[in-house]
Amino acid sequence: MGNKMAKLSLSILSADFSALGDTLAMLGNGGADFIHMDVMDGRFVPNISFGSAVIESLSKKTELPFDVHLMVEEPGDALARYVTERTEYIVVHYEACRHLDRVLRGIKSLNVKCGVALNPSTHPAVLDYVLDLVDQILVMSVNPGFGGQAFIPGVLDKVRMYDSVRKELKLRYEIAVDGGVNVETAPSILEAGADILVVGSAVVGAADPSAALRTFREVANACAG
Repeated sequence: MGNKMAKLSLSILSADFSALGDTLAMLGNGGADFIHMDVMDGRFVPNISFGSAVIESLSKKTELPFDVHLMVEEPGDALARYVTERTEYIVVHYEACRHLDRVLRGIKSLNVKCGVALNPSTHPAVLDYVLDLVDQILVMSVNPGFGGQAFIPGVLDKVRMYDSVRKELKLRYEIAVDGGVNVETAPSILEAGADILVVGSAVVGAADPSAALRTFREVANACAG
């Protein structure tokens, strides 16, 4: 299907929060590329998950880089608190930022890669003016706020469009897909042009997470071959 190796960003939202250190160790040993940190504020999305103090604490428990996904209103007010020695990306929602360009430049000023997430109903053209600035576009394939939702196939058109645009304009951003990603949906996501699979309940919520992660890695490798 392609010639690039997909990256796996593992969300810990479905994990046992009393044993997150063990979960991080398992994901590191199993071949995860990133830990996906879903920060929810109870305003932009209905749920509340965890915040910067937990992320800072977990940064001492793993060597894996963090992909911090801020599902919060006006995230530009508190960017610095999410920067740890493990933070590689801070991803904000287009829908939550009054001044998106300013927020993205604020992330970069902290020496962290910046990303933008789009809800399923948001038109992809809204990012036209920041495509040369972003390091990651996170295409939401479910409505944000809850784990375990079913994949929305229509978002694959967004992935294809962003892949086509970066080739045409010779841009270097990565494309991630988040929501309902499992071994059945992963091949079509990667075929559409995604680079990063954000995987949550399909691995961390599985009966045997280690085995589920191995299976995911095999699927991703097969799609790259």
